Amino acid sequence: MIETTWLPMPDEDGAFSETRFLGESGFVGRYDSVVIGCGLGTAETTKTFMRDFVGALHATPLLVDADGLRLLATITDWHKKIPPISVLTPHLGEMSALTGLSTGEIKEDRVDIARRFAKEWGHVVLLKGAFTVIAAPDGRAVIEPFATAALAKAGSGDVLSGIIGGLLAQKVEPFEAAIAGGFIHGRAAEIAAQESGATVSIVASDIVGAIAKAIKEIL
Repeated sequence: MIETTWLPMPDEDGAFSETRFLGESGFVGRYDSVVIGCGLGTAETTKTFMRDFVGALHATPLLVDADGLRLLATITDWHKKIPPISVLTPHLGEMSALTGLSTGEIKEDRVDIARRFAKEWGHVVLLKGAFTVIAAPDGRAVIEPFATAALAKAGSGDVLSGIIGGLLAQKVEPFEAAIAGGFIHGRAAEIAAQESGATVSIVASDIVGAIAKAIKEIL
């Protein structure tokens, strides 16, 4: 059973309708880490929410994924406004939105691009894809050893974000959290595929179900 804690937010037609709720509720600063972007949408009111939200986080460990990355791209000097050494987890399209480069340019040298912008932005960049690249602002870079169709599933990236967010909440440093999270995620997908017998039948919840086995194997 998936267990979720809900914090209802004011909405209109499925999008955020106001942002003062952030301050009134005492929401900001109550958590050990924050993951934002998964399924967030890109409505105009959501853009306003995102701008106010990242400005209020201060030093809370943050991971931004999916729509959150596209929303960041609309905020001037966004990399200076989010908490220090946040984790960004773009796929090629989202990296294109953040950098202004074409996906083709990014594909040509993913390691160099990830390193370049991690340094320029001052944040950890996890560039998703076969053999995911993770780069730190200080120039370090790691390539994850996974290239499986079991990872190319709707919601798979959300699972990755959750794993890394959990590690951030446990005070793991952002670069190390991204590396460990990427490895756990990739190995869990492999285990799920092995147990299923085929990658074609894997869904994101199968990866979630294999996380504990992946961690046990690693340990």
